[in-house]
Amino acid sequence: MAAAVENRPHLPRREPIDGYGRGGFRFGGMSHRGSLLCLPSGLWAWPVTQADRIDEAALAPVFAEASDIGLFLLGVGRDRWIMPDALHDRFRALKINVEVARTGTAVSTYNILLGEGRRVAAGLIAVE
Repeated sequence: MAAAVENRPHLPRREPIDGYGRGGFRFGGMSHRGSLLCLPSGLWAWPVTQADRIDEAALAPVFAEASDIGLFLLGVGRDRWIMPDALHDRFRALKINVEVARTGTAVSTYNILLGEGRRVAAGLIAVE
């Protein structure tokens, strides 16, 4: 089970991702080493380092903001990952569409949809 996110966002707003790799992300003139949750409330450190560590506890911050999210993009690193049915069911129950992709694809899609003003959020696992 993954630990909870920190209690303060790096940025208290939505922000496009300017770059990724080398174990982290660049956004809003800042950089962050490690994985990242991009939520309506801001950009948060996310302690998930591997897709197989994604569970209800790791996604609790996402579920808490469900009413403001239409699509959740899950960037799972460089390898493919199939989300367990129980997690799919949880997203469905909250009326959140979810898409699993490699981190690079998730970052690109997040930036495009954010630029269009869509209700998008993302969980991004850092890649080297």
